[in-house]
Amino acid sequence: MVVSALWLPFTLSAALFQAWRTAMQQRLRGRFSVNGASLARFLYGAPFALLALLLHRIGWGGAIPDPNAAFWLWVAAGGLAQIVATNLLILAFGHRNFVVGTAYSKTDAVQGAFLAWILLAEALSPLSWMGVFVSVAGTLVLSLAGRAPGWREMVRATFQPAALCGLGAGLLFALTGIFIKLAVEALPAEEAGHIRRALMTVVCMTIVQTLMLAAWMLRKEAAMLVAVLREWRLAMPVGLLSAAGSVGWFSAYALAPIALVRSVGQMEILFTLGFGRFYLREALTRAELVGALLVVGGVVLVLSGAM
Repeated sequence: MVVSALWLPFTLSAALFQAWRTAMQQRLRGRFSVNGASLARFLYGAPFALLALLLHRIGWGGAIPDPNAAFWLWVAAGGLAQIVATNLLILAFGHRNFVVGTAYSKTDAVQGAFLAWILLAEALSPLSWMGVFVSVAGTLVLSLAGRAPGWREMVRATFQPAALCGLGAGLLFALTGIFIKLAVEALPAEEAGHIRRALMTVVCMTIVQTLMLAAWMLRKEAAMLVAVLREWRLAMPVGLLSAAGSVGWFSAYALAPIALVRSVGQMEILFTLGFGRFYLREALTRAELVGALLVVGGVVLVLSGAM
């Protein structure tokens, strides 16, 4: 059951900031490795996440929740799952059927819905379930538009490395949402409300991810680690947008069932299309229009079933 109607604006803002961050992150591709770009997001996002927590503390008063062992366990699990999921997605790009792999990674909403149902007992109405599948179908159409022969190719490529990497990435992104929700719920409820606990989780997970990646890169990519520190002016805006997106996602997870958040979050791909259409002047194809309508239709069904 939805705790607060605030989950919807939090989800939409998170999807917008994530699409915006992805567009800006293209500037980092030529300068940073995969791990370097991820480290830039976390390293330069952490101060902004901390600032959001402090501003919330100043504006609404109350205590900063005290982390416990369970909280740190879920934070570490969620941080690691997100890092590995991102790397799996990048690995899919290196295989022949990378488009199929990318498309399969978009099934994270369906995987997340089933995992939340099994692990967290989060029930959805039949209408919302229908909306989950429709929105994911729209995302698949958009991911494959003009770049794959068709659904037969999808089926044939299911057990090839790119598809397996994509499915693995989708699974780990779904598990990340589960771990985030468990981390938020592990914090003492009497000390802070849902938003304060979500902000605390953003801060701690971003710091943990920074430490994880920095330690790895210190051993494997020391020169890249130095480059990330040197190019702080370029990376800072990406960190800001990453922190803003995380605040939205984590707050939405704290307020609503994961399946609703992930399904409405598919709007991210529409925002990405918008950036391409209005800023890069890219033409919208018929397949992209069909996919966009499916995503919007799926989101409407999800919301209708949640009311």
